[in-house]
Amino acid sequence: MALDDDKKDEEKAAKKTAEAAADKAGRKDGKADRKKPVKLRRGLPTGVWVLIAAVCLAAGIALDHFVLGKGGVLSGSVSGKTTVTEGELDDVMGTYTYNGKSYDVTIRDVIELTSTLDQAKNDDDTYNMPAADGVLSAARNQILLQEAKNQGIEASDDEVAEYAQEQLGSSDFDTVASQYGLDKDTVVTMVTDSATMNKLRESVVTTKVGDMPDAPSEPAEGEESTATVDYYNYIVGLAGDAWDADKGTWADPAGTYATALANYTISADEGATYEAAQAAYYVAYQEYSAQTTAANNEWVDYYNKLFANVSVQLSTAISSPATTTSAS
Repeated sequence: MALDDDKKDEEKAAKKTAEAAADKAGRKDGKADRKKPVKLRRGLPTGVWVLIAAVCLAAGIALDHFVLGKGGVLSGSVSGKTTVTEGELDDVMGTYTYNGKSYDVTIRDVIELTSTLDQAKNDDDTYNMPAADGVLSAARNQILLQEAKNQGIEASDDEVAEYAQEQLGSSDFDTVASQYGLDKDTVVTMVTDSATMNKLRESVVTTKVGDMPDAPSEPAEGEESTATVDYYNYIVGLAGDAWDADKGTWADPAGTYATALANYTISADEGATYEAAQAAYYVAYQEYSAQTTAANNEWVDYYNKLFANVSVQLSTAISSPATTTSAS
């Protein structure tokens, strides 16, 4: 899985704007073609399960980072069956072993990673057989939830509500369920699991990541080079301690902000230009990006250590009871 699509779109858009600002910051003549700052979208994701159905999604887990490690094994193969009936939903699709115990993953478990049963049902009342790598996703989610439980990490009702408000724009689960065609219990379970995973991640990751910076407001046509106090305040707000307000200059002349804005006049009295604000935005976004990468790397290292000795077997036949291959 990847981070939710809306957030990825926002970050890509912000990066594009930041890179345009960087290009302009590097031009001493300041005559580069003006690029419109991207207005970042806020609001609900395009599909509720994109954000919360996979427990680890908002916690920054990507399926392509899931590894089994030296002691981990993935073996066996799912039969060529393409659809299953309702009576086969609880057939075992795969089995994983973690900390010496074995756990079954059913067809139902894998389908419900990305949808609800009602939404997944075909017109003939059958269900499409999910992809085999869904067993890995289900195992990953269950293991991380178990690890949170082992550490006594649990999201309270207030934390779940706050998390839902932040991620979905609403903590009214009846409204969310109705909007996306889900039942309330399913939504509550999904959000609770995701909030719990987020708490586990926060307990593991030591890198502090600030908020993604907003691009500066666009000036009126032809006023890109007009200095204003608003742009000065914007730059100082982004720079923080890097700007020495008492001296009216950069605290460290060799710092990233000082270097990037060396060709611009920044003054509490004279203000600063939109172009200077764009250059400052680029620096702030680069810092945010570096922090995000470092935090994600910490998290990836953590959960890959958890999975280093996990073995997963795929069922060779989807029937009841299912048979599984032995880990090699």
